Amino acid sequence: MPIIFNKINNELSKEAGVQYRILIVDDSDFSRTTISNMLTDEKYHVIGEAASAKEAISILRDRKAHLAIIDIVMPEVSGIELAEYITENFQNTAIIMVSSLAQESVVIDSISSGASDFLQKPFKKEDLLTSIDKILADIQEE
Repeated sequence: MPIIFNKINNELSKEAGVQYRILIVDDSDFSRTTISNMLTDEKYHVIGEAASAKEAISILRDRKAHLAIIDIVMPEVSGIELAEYITENFQNTAIIMVSSLAQESVVIDSISSGASDFLQKPFKKEDLLTSIDKILADIQEE
C-alpha cells in the first residue's frame, strides 16, 4: 500500500487507511443529521456538528478537519463569513457551501469566500459524495 503525504493534515498516512474528518455546520438540526447520515461511509468521520459559526470555530481549534460543510444562512454570523474565517485561519480545511438559496450571486459569494464547491439544498447523497471525493482528491494531488 503506497504511503502518501497528506497535505491537508500534514502527516504521512496509508492511502487506503485515511479516514477523512468532516465538520458539519448548519443551524438546522434536521440538516445536520441528514448530512451526517449521508457520510456513514467508512472513509468519512464526522468530527463534529455545529449550529453556529462560534461552535464551528471551537471544534476546529480542538480537532483538525479535512473538510467543512457549511450552510450559508445562519444566525449571527453567515456561512460566507465563516468560510472566509476558515480560509484565513484553517488553511488546511476545504469548504463546501450548501444552501437552499441558489442565485448566481450566492454561488459567486460562496466560491469567493474560499469554498471549493456549492450544493443547492436539497441535494442527493451521490452529489455530496461526488463533491467531497473531488475536493479531497484535488487536495491530495497538490
